[in-house]
Amino acid sequence: MLLSIIIVSYNVRHYLRQCLDSVWRSAKEGQIDIEVFVVDNHSNDGTVHYLRRVFRDYVCGQHPHARLTLIDNHCNVGFGRANNQALRKCKGDYVLFLNPDTLLGENTLADCLHEAKRCDRLGAMGVEMLRTNGRFAFESRRGLPTPWTAFCKMSGLAGLFPKNRCVGRYYMRYLDPEEAADIEIVSGAFMFCSHEALRQCGGFDETFFMYGEDIDLSYRFLKAGFRNRYVPTSILHYKGESTHKNSYRYVHVFYQAMLIFFRKHFPASSMALTLPVHAAIYGQAIFTLIKQNLMAFAHYLSPNRYKQPFSMHYVGAEHTFAKITEKAETWGIRVTCSTTVPAECSAKILAFSTEDFRYSDILRHFKLSDHRAHIGTYFPTTGTLILGNGIYH
Repeated sequence: MLLSIIIVSYNVRHYLRQCLDSVWRSAKEGQIDIEVFVVDNHSNDGTVHYLRRVFRDYVCGQHPHARLTLIDNHCNVGFGRANNQALRKCKGDYVLFLNPDTLLGENTLADCLHEAKRCDRLGAMGVEMLRTNGRFAFESRRGLPTPWTAFCKMSGLAGLFPKNRCVGRYYMRYLDPEEAADIEIVSGAFMFCSHEALRQCGGFDETFFMYGEDIDLSYRFLKAGFRNRYVPTSILHYKGESTHKNSYRYVHVFYQAMLIFFRKHFPASSMALTLPVHAAIYGQAIFTLIKQNLMAFAHYLSPNRYKQPFSMHYVGAEHTFAKITEKAETWGIRVTCSTTVPAECSAKILAFSTEDFRYSDILRHFKLSDHRAHIGTYFPTTGTLILGNGIYH
């Protein structure tokens, strides 16, 4: 059975390389034939040239069970349109829309295929997404943002009563995260779809430039009689390395996407929601401006406080200690090393060698941890350290 995977990238080549590495591992362990499409939206970091060099065997078709196809756009055409470009070329029975800032476990693809084969009339499937400290990401499961659900989310009611089925439906936190379940909205960060459902319902609505496309497609699956599912297999999601969730731009684009969704699917309520949505946009803008000025003032008063190197504990083979210790000094990171995971870790970052540990084991460790440390992955062959807040190489 062939699985098609589509990744849209924009200036995140190191995160993308790690994502692809986890995809190859997951496909190999599950003995799954895959075709991968990377659609680059005119990155200025040399993403396409970099991938051609690093994954030459996959691009040239010399790998027996996996092939990488690169689509190099000459402008940023948006998330939905870029995914649709590759979707028209897909041949798999299932199509996975995947963000470049994700990390799969070796068991992820096999778990999804197993659940998909059991599910009649599958539309889309989501997974358990973890934050960089191993905590469960609430956007792993979402309810349909009807006008009432959207009001509860924007007004803060959903946050006050997260497990109430009436007002907390946006994130569906009343469901057990360790059990598979029917849900309504699947996140576009990891959206495992039936190709047949896509043929019937179409791909992403290109009216949405960024954000909201996954909500719209999920809802169209439901309206066509398909089921959307959640399966508790873990992946890591850095939550948009190039996107600042507290910025005015993010808030503006996200809520504008919600307005497009309401006008399309709930036209009678869209006018009533226009005022509170714009109030949310400008309210967040004012909050962001105040926060940025306060941080700038704090930096001015105590500049040395924000230049202190942070601490990291590295776990890997002993022969890699000298290299990462030397590099950490140039990066301004205080590092300690061991060949096994410490029983307790006081460091801000716990970094694992990708050559000595399986991704599934790394994810499992952080999921079961006390969530004080954040994940780091180190590639000894390239000397690259990947953290949630940046790349060191």
